[in-house]
Amino acid sequence: MRKYAVVVLFVALCGLKIPVALAQDTTLTIRAIEGLKYDVPRFVVRPGTRVHLTLDNYDDMAHNLVVTLPNSRLRVVNTSLALGDQAVKLNYVPRTPDVVAHTATVDPGKSEKISFVLSQDGIYSYVCTYPGHGFVMYGVIYVTRRPATVPPLDKDPNVAANRKDDMAGHAGHMPDHPYDLKYPAVYRTFMPDSGPASIAVGLTPKQAYCWDAGSCRLRYAWTGGFIDQSDHWDGNGKKPTHVVGDVYFRDQGGFSIRFGTADRLPEVHFKGYKLINRYPEFRYTVNGIEVRELIKPLPTGRGLVRHFSLGAVSGPVYFACKSGDGVKYRPSVGKIQDGMVRLPVGTRNFTITMTAE
Repeated sequence: MRKYAVVVLFVALCGLKIPVALAQDTTLTIRAIEGLKYDVPRFVVRPGTRVHLTLDNYDDMAHNLVVTLPNSRLRVVNTSLALGDQAVKLNYVPRTPDVVAHTATVDPGKSEKISFVLSQDGIYSYVCTYPGHGFVMYGVIYVTRRPATVPPLDKDPNVAANRKDDMAGHAGHMPDHPYDLKYPAVYRTFMPDSGPASIAVGLTPKQAYCWDAGSCRLRYAWTGGFIDQSDHWDGNGKKPTHVVGDVYFRDQGGFSIRFGTADRLPEVHFKGYKLINRYPEFRYTVNGIEVRELIKPLPTGRGLVRHFSLGAVSGPVYFACKSGDGVKYRPSVGKIQDGMVRLPVGTRNFTITMTAE
């Protein structure tokens, strides 16, 4: 078998070092980093190069990397949003000829390798199609024999805006969202007064909540709008997203579900979520017992209806309903006493209705 030598030359193009492949194979590692970014904003290869690419996830949330044909990135991103219940199974990657190659969903601290060949000259993209990421988290591959024609970074229209944070006069204000939202809407982002692994869910254009995946609990809920991510996107991923509207519920009691005893906080582990009619059903374990939680808006007024499904439980189950957090609680089974609902033994499904006071 004939073997090709791998030779990679780094050339300065207007201040940015871009790897340029001079042989038939090249190897590259791209890191997913905080702020919904890839650490490599772009790179150049010659036509016919086989690229061996590793996605190394240095962030605290899951990402993927999808290589798309020229002029198809937004089409792939929009198609991925419509995958529905199949999204997790497909790693948020739509089955379309616009996709050249892709990784699976890569969890924090993990990595995955892919190989692909780009035979034709053109401007290809690589993008994260995880929900809410694809409109800001992407890079570009220039397939050309003339790397000197690649524009400088600060003038490159194909590079994500949040990767141009080193250019002078970085001005302009991004809109709340770079596309028309369809509700329910799910964003994995940095939220104020919540852990770094937060998920913002817009139930309707006027009702929303923040879920903290790190601690597996509902943090707060608000009405009046959804979120404004302009500061988050505008070149500094450490800035939190802004809540649009008025917060009417803010959790005061910590994690709600208790197994065995009412006063002992359990050990919890987040297991992801599944979209059910676009509503995220969160999945986590509490002291090793599986819990599924689906949150929907009240049909009228301000409030939430939280649907819980439990794995097999041998002892008593409690749900904390602390006063002072802005809502009135109504359980589907059991009664509230001293800020706790004790569920009947053997309960596997129940709802908690929260109505703004």
